[in-house]
Amino acid sequence: MTIKIGDKLPEGTLSEFIETETEGCSLGPNTFKVEDLVKGKKIAIFGLPGAYTPTCSAQHVPGYVKHAADLKAKGVDEIWCISVNDAFVMGAWGRDQKATGTVRMMADGNAAYSKALGLDADFSKFGMGTRSQRYSLLVEDGVVTQLNVEQGGKFEVSNAETLLGQL
Repeated sequence: MTIKIGDKLPEGTLSEFIETETEGCSLGPNTFKVEDLVKGKKIAIFGLPGAYTPTCSAQHVPGYVKHAADLKAKGVDEIWCISVNDAFVMGAWGRDQKATGTVRMMADGNAAYSKALGLDADFSKFGMGTRSQRYSLLVEDGVVTQLNVEQGGKFEVSNAETLLGQL
């Protein structure tokens, strides 16, 4: 079943490649419980099929990097990009996209979280296996308040501009 507006995000974990060691976060991949990260925060989340793929790299991530200050001015605490890749790939892609410190590049390596959201997709015909659908959502204290899911192959409603207009 696909998550919908008014639903609480499912429990689960995502991984993030940490570039600078801090108390509680070692260098390299760190795994976080989603339910802990969203407590008391407003988070803009966008999901996409894969790191380094054409639309994802040319439009999706750059749009959120470009509009990060606008989203934060409207009360967004954090911006997350979720993709079915490992934390090493997401970290490298984040550096390549100049997203470090702006967009948290969250890895869903086995698509477990995408499946829990009901937003997984079969990309086997492209040799990519199970991936994430392209979407954006806004979460406030763990509850979905906006949800925009793209139709197959489209990039029309999950962009930063659409989510910004919904705030």
